[in-house]
Amino acid sequence: MILRVEDFDDVDELTRVELLVKLKKEAKNIHIKDIMNACNFLLEEGKYVQSSYREKFHNAYLKSFILRIKEVKDDKCTIQQLVDMGELKKSLKLMEEQENDLLRNQPHDPNFSKIYQIISIYTTFVLEEPIHVVGSEFPGGFKVKFENKTYYCPVKDKQQDNPGAVCGFCIAEQDPDVV
Repeated sequence: MILRVEDFDDVDELTRVELLVKLKKEAKNIHIKDIMNACNFLLEEGKYVQSSYREKFHNAYLKSFILRIKEVKDDKCTIQQLVDMGELKKSLKLMEEQENDLLRNQPHDPNFSKIYQIISIYTTFVLEEPIHVVGSEFPGGFKVKFENKTYYCPVKDKQQDNPGAVCGFCIAEQDPDVV
């Protein structure tokens, strides 16, 4: 886990810029070999995804997720808006629990976990966007969308109880057109 709840125990206020500085520091430690290993891990995991959806799965996670690490490194955000510290700590706690669960129960790639954490925190708290980019497609052809200043996800409600999902702190709302 790159950032932990304890890292923020004595922090009452944090701006988006200050959080970005912390994320950039962690992202600097992600090298091309780490990205390649994370991509290979995802390709291997993709074997278990239904074949008709596999390419979309790879696009959603490889192109729109893993490769965003460069975006973190290059981001020049100057927004001094405060981060919701309660939500940030709750998110970090969830990802720490997920990491501990993975270490106990499943093969996992530490490179993927680091990138997953950086991008999840970055998109949610710095960009204030959903973790899956607009247009990310899920089985059934449903996509993440942006309408009337609101992000909608077709699977948010169905993933709320999934201990491996970050949907609990993603800013997208359940798409009302998908039940």
